[in-house]
Amino acid sequence: MSAKSLLDQIKPTSGYVLIQPEEAQKQTTSGIYLPDNATGDKPQQGIVLAIGPSMYHDGKEIVSPAKKSDKVIYKKWGGNEVKIDGKEYLFVKFEDIMAVIS
Repeated sequence: MSAKSLLDQIKPTSGYVLIQPEEAQKQTTSGIYLPDNATGDKPQQGIVLAIGPSMYHDGKEIVSPAKKSDKVIYKKWGGNEVKIDGKEYLFVKFEDIMAVIS
């Protein structure tokens, strides 16, 4: 029986999703490879790994706009970074998810 990884044990709190951000582009369209410090902007897309329960505001239920394994676009400065097993992940509020890519 294999032990569950820490990532599998994380359950976001109400109103949050856990996202694995896409890797930053390391090569330009013309084929030039960029060093890690040259990619100024971080990607704003990622895959939803876990979803917290619905939250309530003024008596209204607010549900996640995405489901597990959806690819989403989130606000540029949205989310809180956390390192788990050496990789970076983001906790993003429901309201900071701008689109689900189908």
